[in-house]
Amino acid sequence: MRYYIIAGEASGDLHASNLIWELKILDLDAQFRGWGGDKMQHQGAELVKHYRDLAFMGFLEVVSHLPAILKNFNFCEQDLLAFHPDVLILVDYPGFNLRMAKFATLHGIRVFYYISPQLWAWRSSRVNSVKKWVEKMFVILPFEQEFYGRYSYRVDYVGHPLLDVFNEEIKFKNRQEFLQFNELPDRRIIALLPGSRTMEIKKMLRIMMSIAPSFPGYQIVVAGAPSISRDFYAEILHGTGVGLVMDQTYDLLRQSSAALVTSGTATLETALMGIPQVVCYKGNFLSYLIARQIVHVEYISLVNLILGKMLVPELIQSDLNRVNLVSKLTTILENGAARQDMIDGYQLLKEQLGGHGASKRAARLIVQYLKEK
Repeated sequence: MRYYIIAGEASGDLHASNLIWELKILDLDAQFRGWGGDKMQHQGAELVKHYRDLAFMGFLEVVSHLPAILKNFNFCEQDLLAFHPDVLILVDYPGFNLRMAKFATLHGIRVFYYISPQLWAWRSSRVNSVKKWVEKMFVILPFEQEFYGRYSYRVDYVGHPLLDVFNEEIKFKNRQEFLQFNELPDRRIIALLPGSRTMEIKKMLRIMMSIAPSFPGYQIVVAGAPSISRDFYAEILHGTGVGLVMDQTYDLLRQSSAALVTSGTATLETALMGIPQVVCYKGNFLSYLIARQIVHVEYISLVNLILGKMLVPELIQSDLNRVNLVSKLTTILENGAARQDMIDGYQLLKEQLGGHGASKRAARLIVQYLKEK
C-alpha cells in the first residue's frame, strides 16, 4: 500500500518514524512519502519537505508567514494528488493537517489521524471538522477517548509512543562516555530544553541561561535540536560558559539533576525519564493574550494535564523570569521531599499512559482498517 504521512515537528517525525517501522513489518509492499524529518527518511520515507521549514509558532508569527504557509498548502495538495496514496496519515500539527484532511477526503483519499490535535485544550468546535474529514483517529492520551466520546466520535486509544523510544534513542552506555564525547567536565548537570523551533529558542534560551550564576556547583548544558544548526546555538551561547550537546536530548536528561523545559512534548519526555523539571513558556505578548481567550485547560504541561494536578511547576509569560526560575529550581534540587514527590508522581504518570507498544498497536489498526474497506 501507499502511505502519505505529514508530521510538522520533531516529535511527530520521531513517532511517525516508529509507525513506519511497524507498518513495514505488517505490509511488505509499503511505500512511504511525506513531510517530516530525518528519522522518517531514515525509515525509508521519501521526504518531500523537512519540518524545519514549517516551524512557525504563535498567532502573529503565523500571520506574518502566511504567504509561505499558503504556498506549502498548495504544494502539498498537488504532491498528494500526484502520489495518490491509499491513505493519508496525519501526525498532530493541526493547523496544517486539518486542512489537508478536508482536501484529501474531498479528493477520495482516506484520512487517518495518529496523535490527536489538542482540541480538548482549544477550539473544541474543530471536533466537528474531525468527524467530517477524518475517517479514523488514534489517540495517545488516556482522557482523549472520553473527550471525543462526548461528541459521539469513536476513536482508538493506543497508548503513548514515548514509552517505546527511550532505549533506542540513548546513544551512550554510561556517563563517562557521554561526558567525554561532548567534552564536558564531570560535574552535576542542569539541562536546558528551549524547544525545537528557532523562534521559541530565541525567546526561551537566554531566559533559561540567566540561572547559571545562582548554581555555581552545576554545569548548564543545552539540548540542541537536530533540526537546528550548531552555529545558531553558538551565536547565542558565545561567552556564557553554557555547554551544548546536539541531538542527544535523552542522554543529556539521563545525566542531569534537573531540567528547565519549554512547554510541549519535552515536558512529558523529561517526566518519563524521571528528571525533576520546571516547565517554561513565553510567547509573543499579543499571541499569548489571544491564546488565553481560546485555551480552556488548567495547566500547560502534559504532565499536569494527564495527572489532573500541579506536579511540575509552570512559569508562564511574565512569571518566567530569573528570580522565579532560581526559586523553583532550588526547590527541586535541594528540597529532598519536594524532589521525591515529583519523582513519585512520574511513576503514577507512567501507569496512566497505557504501557509499551503504541506504535505497534496503531500500525495494526491502520492495516486492519485499510483491508476492511
